[in-house]
Amino acid sequence: AEAGADPAGPPAGAFRVYRGGGWNDFAKNARSAYRAVLGQDKRSCNIGFRLARNAAPMEGNVGGRLARGEKPGGGKVLIAYYSWGGNTKGIAEAIRDRTGADLLEITLVEPYSSDYSAVLDEARRDQKRQARPAINEQVDDMESYDVILLGYPNWWASIPMPIATFLERHDFAGKTIIPFCSHGGGRLGQSVTATSKIAADANIGEPLSIHYSGGSTLQDDIMKWLDQNGVARR
Repeated sequence: AEAGADPAGPPAGAFRVYRGGGWNDFAKNARSAYRAVLGQDKRSCNIGFRLARNAAPMEGNVGGRLARGEKPGGGKVLIAYYSWGGNTKGIAEAIRDRTGADLLEITLVEPYSSDYSAVLDEARRDQKRQARPAINEQVDDMESYDVILLGYPNWWASIPMPIATFLERHDFAGKTIIPFCSHGGGRLGQSVTATSKIAADANIGEPLSIHYSGGSTLQDDIMKWLDQNGVARR
């Protein structure tokens, strides 16, 4: 994008841009130049605010691509997910059972280690390099899907790099991506920001954060999430 003075975003939307991070973020996310997105009615333990006064009056606002109250509408739904330990896979299958949507598991040409300690190092290495590991899947009829329910584990406070490969491999312009994320306490991290940066022409729906495999509330959480995003369920 071209540089500009005091650029303004879309005139309406539910997302807002924030800069920097908190004490529990990676160093790259704590820089004042770092920009991420969050729903305007959301809050996070690592986001605060600093009072400041403009030297001169300014106008404009920054909004998200999916306006408050706006639903993705009807259309064909694809559940695409990457799972290492099985938690995300179980959530994806539960969503399929509730929606009847097509299900796609994203797999690696060269899988990560099955050892937990080793895969932590591999995931951190790939994120640091912003690697794009080769995946086996290609959706030849992506144009037939209007909504993509995108699942992944929280890896180092962001998306796993196989998800980045998948997002760059397909055209999501005009489609709605609705993330769901399994985590061990880090919630969504910066994963929604990472997704919206790669699939910049897609609408981003309200994400779902699931602790590990979801437990006894998983079914209710999925139903509420689907209703919140206007995704038909059965």
